[in-house]
Amino acid sequence: MKEVISTTKGTVVSKTVDMKKDGYRFVTMSCVELDADTVDILYHFDRDLHLKHLRLTIQKKEAVPSVSLVYFAAFLVENEIQDQFGIRFDGLVLDYERTLYLEKEAPDAPYCRISVSRDVKSGED
Repeated sequence: MKEVISTTKGTVVSKTVDMKKDGYRFVTMSCVELDADTVDILYHFDRDLHLKHLRLTIQKKEAVPSVSLVYFAAFLVENEIQDQFGIRFDGLVLDYERTLYLEKEAPDAPYCRISVSRDVKSGED
């Protein structure tokens, strides 16, 4: 990723507003589990084929402010992250409450605790 800008829960919405004012379109978001307690949420934006990304590192138990009031389409991926990683988003314009993709009986955060390791001896993944 060429340009990654760190953000916090307190600034993610205002930085997203700045991206919109600067003419960037919202592409999507990604969520990556860093360890048992922490995730990175990456917000991806594009303007004239130039990508910029916001990186928010949070504890899994923390709620994240929704950016769906800035970019309406964000509600879909925020609901997906709620379903798959168990991260809560405050202020979603449309909150499926963990039922966008999952049934109510589905396990909590099915995408968490997945790790990839590298065999150092053989150099293979």
